[in-house]
Amino acid sequence: MENKQVQMELASYIGRTLRENFGKGPESVFVSYNQSILTVYLRNFLTPSENVLLAQDQEAIVQKTRDMLMQTLIPEFKAYIKILTGMEIREFYYDWGLHNKSGVFIGKSASLTEQAEIINDSYEGKEHLHEEIKRISIQAQKGPDEVESFLLNQRTLVVIRKGILVSIERELIRLGSSETLRLAKRNLEKRLLHNSNHFEAILKTKVNDIFVDWDFNLDKSAIVLILLPKA
Repeated sequence: MENKQVQMELASYIGRTLRENFGKGPESVFVSYNQSILTVYLRNFLTPSENVLLAQDQEAIVQKTRDMLMQTLIPEFKAYIKILTGMEIREFYYDWGLHNKSGVFIGKSASLTEQAEIINDSYEGKEHLHEEIKRISIQAQKGPDEVESFLLNQRTLVVIRKGILVSIERELIRLGSSETLRLAKRNLEKRLLHNSNHFEAILKTKVNDIFVDWDFNLDKSAIVLILLPKA
């Protein structure tokens, strides 16, 4: 199956599945992938009831409800991705931009192929971007042990951080407070990422959206920058 057809089929399936489970689907779904990373960018995705909750400053309820629904949907998404692309998704991340009704899913296969690493090995500003990501990580908790990034296309830049949890966070996870920790980190790190005025200068283009999520078991995190494609 051709790349474009895979993208269209996967976008259609995800849009339909979200609509069936949330009562309203996204207006548009953009799928991007290479041999090892897959992203799904959702636009205009907010239900009427969520809109009411956000107007009443109840964002935490929206986040928690979506988290519960996503736990049931992630295995389905992984299975369908494998059928269409052959990718065995080991890591799955997601985040919502409720302020502008957007969202993103990130799937990472079990191992990076050499070909994928070569394809995504270089882009303008990569080293400076990694330094900025490290600086923001230090502000939030600690510098990551490792940073890697992939420019999937002109619109989608994925950054993977490894080794970011500090001892107190590991203890909170052990005590069963993963959900609270995730909500706190989401608020803190997204604020720091959105407040950075360096990304656009480094990448020489406008950043339309920023997302971040964590896999506490693997001590890893995924960040996605949605860029304005260069003319």
